[in-house]
Amino acid sequence: MFSRVVALCLLLGPAGFGQLTTAQKLNDFQHLAGLFAKQYAPYEWKREVERFDLLDLAPWLERARATRDDLDFYELMVEYVARLNDAHSIYTLPSNFSASLGFTVDIYDGKVLIDSVNRSRLPAADYPFQIGDELVSVDRRAAEELIANFSRYAVSANPRSTRRAAAARLVSRPQSRIPRAVELGERAEVAVRRAAGELETYSIPWTKTGLGMTVVGPVPAVGESDSPGYLAPLLALQNCRLPEPAAVLGQGSRIPVFGLPAGFEQRLGRAATDIFFSGTFESQGYRIGFIRIPNFSPSNVSAALAQFQREILYFEEHTDGLIVDEMRNFGGLVGYTNSLLRYLIPHPFRAIGFEIRATSDWIRSFSNSLEIARAQGADLSVQRTLEAILSDLQQANRENRGRTGPLPLDDFLLEREPMRDAGGALLAYTRPLMVLVDEFSASAGESFPATLQDHRRGPIFGMRTMGAGGSVLTESAGSYTEGSTGITQALMNRRFPVVTGDYPAAPYVENIGVHPDVQADYMTRENLLSRGSGFVGAFTAAMVEHIRQSGGARRP
Repeated sequence: MFSRVVALCLLLGPAGFGQLTTAQKLNDFQHLAGLFAKQYAPYEWKREVERFDLLDLAPWLERARATRDDLDFYELMVEYVARLNDAHSIYTLPSNFSASLGFTVDIYDGKVLIDSVNRSRLPAADYPFQIGDELVSVDRRAAEELIANFSRYAVSANPRSTRRAAAARLVSRPQSRIPRAVELGERAEVAVRRAAGELETYSIPWTKTGLGMTVVGPVPAVGESDSPGYLAPLLALQNCRLPEPAAVLGQGSRIPVFGLPAGFEQRLGRAATDIFFSGTFESQGYRIGFIRIPNFSPSNVSAALAQFQREILYFEEHTDGLIVDEMRNFGGLVGYTNSLLRYLIPHPFRAIGFEIRATSDWIRSFSNSLEIARAQGADLSVQRTLEAILSDLQQANRENRGRTGPLPLDDFLLEREPMRDAGGALLAYTRPLMVLVDEFSASAGESFPATLQDHRRGPIFGMRTMGAGGSVLTESAGSYTEGSTGITQALMNRRFPVVTGDYPAAPYVENIGVHPDVQADYMTRENLLSRGSGFVGAFTAAMVEHIRQSGGARRP
């Protein structure tokens, strides 16, 4: 309580507090670097492919000494973590201040286009620009210049994902990610190129919320205790979602970003209790099912699995093929993700494994959990899972290896069986399948298509996924600055090495992402203005062709 009160006082009235001293800055920077040195799973991978050695601290400490004020120091902390090019690992400030301009932008056909406008804040009579118009500059700084500058605030592992996330920051600036956002003026000069070609300039007020922070002062942070339950380490490692979803339209939304074909018969997605959006439509004589998985973090896992099972049973009975949409899915829980896969793969398969950083802390944590699980008579499968992970952690630690081999996090075996009922009847979908992905399919939203692709279950359609390939924990990062950072604790490991022209052949999702079997880009101006009619037509045609090649017979 004391630290929370002091922090609030800092935000409300910093005049009585000084800037951080040099010693305090060095202390907090080394604290941040120490967290990564001890816990960061992809250290060796980043040193190889990103050419960044997070243990080489000398130049960073010199820069910390040279920072002019607290916000300058925060900028340095942000930059250090951003150099990892890891979508899970971001540095955030303890601030709730944010400023926005009342419209959103994204990159379509290589240009920064407006894709939504809040007309209650920006009435058309005063601000007549429209969806599809191009944002040229903000405060006389070109959009491309700002994107390059803001990339460190929007690192998303994949260059295309990073550019799009950075573009969103042009018009929406939270201080938790952009330290100097608090220094914005009252209005922004915004240049917009209209569809007809004319360039128009508007003065738009920044809408500011929260309390800005300019000075930190010597405030120690107070940590919170970990959960004592024997599942605590497993649940911690099962967190495969972005720490902060990007501000792009439809991220994590239940409703698809595109419109469905004419004649689409919606089943789920209208009721507040619906976890999925689903339905069916006809194309070239085939009946095609559609279901959208918005994220892998449902508020009620049991209800989500029951609803998914009902839909899969319906699709098995009434469709010739199924399209699963997980575009702009920010990830979630490993166990839930693997359970959904068991409904979609009608034969034994290997789940994505995780290479865990073999630290003494994880050994202690799993050892304690195993003792508690045995004492409380936990399910035998849980005990075996804890035993297997503990054994590999100890071996890797003894051999001075950075990580374990690939391990399951929700069972004691990587090999899985398809879903069956109590009588042994198959519940998994057996007909042709296709999955839609894009560069904002992230984390568990990548292990899902990676598993399907590894087992040739059906084509992956869309764009290369983000490359956020691990599980993440958030840690307090500094007693004085009270910032926090996400740290990738384990690396996803696929069934086979992935060969691309961008990275060394490796069985990882981190940075590499999941490459589609059929590449198609939703991010065009035409799709923006037509609710994706061209994109929908393309994946429908690809699904029909997949059904034909699979020898699927039309349903009566």
